[in-house]
Amino acid sequence: MAFTQNIFVAVDTVVIANNQKVLLIKRKNPPFQGKWALPGGFVEQDEDLPESAMRELKEETGVRAVINDLSFVGVYGAPNRDPRFRTVSIVYRLEILETVEVKGGDDAAEAAWFDLDDLPELAFDHAEGVKDARF
Repeated sequence: MAFTQNIFVAVDTVVIANNQKVLLIKRKNPPFQGKWALPGGFVEQDEDLPESAMRELKEETGVRAVINDLSFVGVYGAPNRDPRFRTVSIVYRLEILETVEVKGGDDAAEAAWFDLDDLPELAFDHAEGVKDARF
């Protein structure tokens, strides 16, 4: 059986502080350049999914996480969620006690905390991931 799939795998992390703030990054590059999004990105070839989430979070915001602190939120894979190509994203949640200092890095122009009840418009389908992570 031959496969002709061209599907990319990504990870995103919903970081929630004190049940009231969520950590977002401002995208430096297209698509959605200048829009706010969850910290995340593409899984590298030989990388486990939680490790990828922790790497992307650190690269884009400076926040460090450990695997045991991540909890699974869901999988998002609508065919047109990414205008570049078919992407399936695994979303994790990281809960911390209070906000910490963050700084945009890698392909994030900025990183900042936002009130969960007053979020800007989010790139991709990230608003759905934030909604599903609130429990």
